[in-house]
Amino acid sequence: MNTPTDAPSPETNHGPGATAEDGLLPPRVVVEDDRTGMHPLTLERAVLDHLYYTQMKDPPSATLLDIFGAVAHATRDRLVQRWIRTQRAYYEQSVKRVYYLSAEFLMGRALGHNLLSLGAYDMAKDLLGAYGLELSHVLEEENDPGLGNGGLGRLAACFLDSMATLGYPGYGYGIRYEFGIFEQQIRDGWQVERGDAWLRYGNPWEIARPEYTVTVNMYGRIEEKADEQGRLRVGWVDTTKLLGVPYDTPIAGYGNNTVNTLRLWRARASKEFNLDVFNDGDYRRAVEDKADSETISKVLYPNDESPEGRELRLKQQYFFVCCSIHDIIRRFKKTEKDFDRFSDKAAIQLNDTHPAIAVAELMRVLVDVEGVEWERAWDITSRTIAYTNHTLLPEALECWPVGMFGRLLPRHLSIITEINRRFLRQVQIAAPADEARRKRMAIVENDQIRMAHLAVVGSHSVNGVAQLHTDLLRQHVLRDFAEMFPHKFNNKTNGVTPRRWLLLSNRPLAAAITERIGTGWITDLPQLEQLRRFADDPEFHHALHAIKRANKIELATLIRERNRVDVNVDSIFDTQIKRLHQYKRQLLNCLHIVSLYQAMKADPAAPWVPRTFVFGGKAAPGYAMAKLHIKLINDVAATINDDPAMRGRLHVVFMANYGVSLAERIIPATDVSEQISLAGKEASGTGNMKFAMNGALTIGTLDGANVEIREAVGAENFFLFGMDAAEAQARADAGYRPAEFVERSPKLRGAVELIGSGFFSPEDPRRFDAVVHDMWNVDTFMVAADFDAYAACQEAVAQAYRDPTNWARMVVHNLSQVGRFSSDRTIAEYAKEIWNVKPVTVTMK
Repeated sequence: MNTPTDAPSPETNHGPGATAEDGLLPPRVVVEDDRTGMHPLTLERAVLDHLYYTQMKDPPSATLLDIFGAVAHATRDRLVQRWIRTQRAYYEQSVKRVYYLSAEFLMGRALGHNLLSLGAYDMAKDLLGAYGLELSHVLEEENDPGLGNGGLGRLAACFLDSMATLGYPGYGYGIRYEFGIFEQQIRDGWQVERGDAWLRYGNPWEIARPEYTVTVNMYGRIEEKADEQGRLRVGWVDTTKLLGVPYDTPIAGYGNNTVNTLRLWRARASKEFNLDVFNDGDYRRAVEDKADSETISKVLYPNDESPEGRELRLKQQYFFVCCSIHDIIRRFKKTEKDFDRFSDKAAIQLNDTHPAIAVAELMRVLVDVEGVEWERAWDITSRTIAYTNHTLLPEALECWPVGMFGRLLPRHLSIITEINRRFLRQVQIAAPADEARRKRMAIVENDQIRMAHLAVVGSHSVNGVAQLHTDLLRQHVLRDFAEMFPHKFNNKTNGVTPRRWLLLSNRPLAAAITERIGTGWITDLPQLEQLRRFADDPEFHHALHAIKRANKIELATLIRERNRVDVNVDSIFDTQIKRLHQYKRQLLNCLHIVSLYQAMKADPAAPWVPRTFVFGGKAAPGYAMAKLHIKLINDVAATINDDPAMRGRLHVVFMANYGVSLAERIIPATDVSEQISLAGKEASGTGNMKFAMNGALTIGTLDGANVEIREAVGAENFFLFGMDAAEAQARADAGYRPAEFVERSPKLRGAVELIGSGFFSPEDPRRFDAVVHDMWNVDTFMVAADFDAYAACQEAVAQAYRDPTNWARMVVHNLSQVGRFSSDRTIAEYAKEIWNVKPVTVTMK
């Protein structure tokens, strides 16, 4: 780090009549100003101070990691003042708070986002530039916390951002995983998982709060006895104890003074060390309890193929729910005594079924600890908790074996059994002769505890995350519950934060928008509708093309560095980046690429539109077929990229270790967004929104939020193909036979047979036999049925790309109509219609 020649001296302040030269007083640093001031010189002093006293480096010896640490701590200082003011405002105004419980929080890097929120991004850029440094290089030093697997965790992060920006009193609760979602490496085309040690260099944003440590009980047994009034009381005794230690991260609102809290729990042993056992020479057993306890917060989503893995998952879910419920009640009791007011002060939102045990845990605390009678406790619980469902896949609706659950959480099993008994009595009264309905709706059935059913029964609100998803929940997945509790079911279409996904990740596009319509869109995204008047503006078209091409050049450079492939920046950048799962149909994309490759080889003189296909995403470690699809994509890519005839015309890349930070570089460079899941399988999707927000056009099915995006941007600005949800269901009900579709489609059959021949895997010709067999005989997600429509739609994409003026017009229409897909809109709907919370203005006086 080079010191600029005009660097200012530290500011001093002296008492009246005294000077440093007099030797009477030393220079006095204005601590308040240096910690919180927003003047460029003040920020510079703060960064240099942290470089010396936090990083313990001087400018000549500082590394980029040191610079990052200094800038991050200076930024955190400015958040802390607002953080304290925010919490004080909440207490002084006795507000109702929202508690968002989620097993995942995929936050992304924090420094750039926090600088934007404070209005200090350009200031920091100029400051570092004066020292010969690029802010972008410093931002790259921050580890990307992989505390989530995909859309669920990223949605949670967007929601926290919107709650803070809109001024809603919100808290996130989750697990401080020591190792997040695994680091994905690609070796010889195969996915290899490595531990993601995101904390290896520390985390400047988090603050440990050991004073709020929670004791968590597991195992043991229940003991029934009568209290002094003769009422039955249940004790949970002989338990194994561990500790939950909270770590807080500030969540800054954009352009206001609100800083909310993400509280993540770390598991610790209640006894760190058995000295007696150690002194006896059994060193391993001396720390056994510590190792066992801390495994709970070790890894996100441990492989649950084994009984031990499943039990660990249940431990994780109960651990963070127990800690969070304890914390919520502790905060409530600081100012309140009457639990009838609990739902007036707390709204608990369950982000999918992972935290559904909260229903039983809140009941346990109210009944066993606080002495609230059952009926009153149930009323409090159901008025407080709300449930968001995120899936239409039956296998994703979590169930736990009764035996395992009862061994780990015996008291909760008894509570759930009682909830189930009382609930089924209601079902029987509503439908006296319908035993099948009772079995379908039971919380406990066939030796399984159905957590989604527990969440529905124990909540006052159940929402889907796109209109189609909510309709399918009502009509199919949770139909019985929707008929019994129609008032509970509602839709809250997902959204994404424009601060991260446009203002931060695509600053040139954000600047072009601001130049034309001002800055209001940053916190009021529907203002983008003003861009419609530029739909036919050649100057705006030229700006969009230049911005997109510059972004593509940046991504091409990254591809060259990581994949050693040179791609044509004037080709269509066609992107599918998301979790690897068969219902998301990366295979459909890959089969089309093989078919396109065959066609280009057969007719090399044809005027083919150049294409670059970009894939990214992780497969669950135990998901063999998804991992085989990754290998197939990489083998196809290796063959095509090595073919001289395809140079500059067709390229395929799989970018390893997909996460938030990589998405921030891929999405702005994308021309075509692949949203091609089988209709009726994707709950919502949020990648579709991020791409549209960055000027990519969508090729997709009528699935999830695609339906609403197409309605918003116009059918003529969306590349639609394939069956809708009703058609897909009808085909499945009629007995789907994929071989019929493979046989009748020369393109599809040619692609499947080429893969089966070993062309892409000559060293192991039968490597993809399972893929070929599935396409002929199983094809659960109907790739074959939609293939020809998809291929035709891809040809329509190529034709549209030949007309740059019309393509630019379509891009503008997409940009101008994505306002409704801001997470600000979603959170405002939750706040008004589910949580009943009001925004709070935080002042710095």
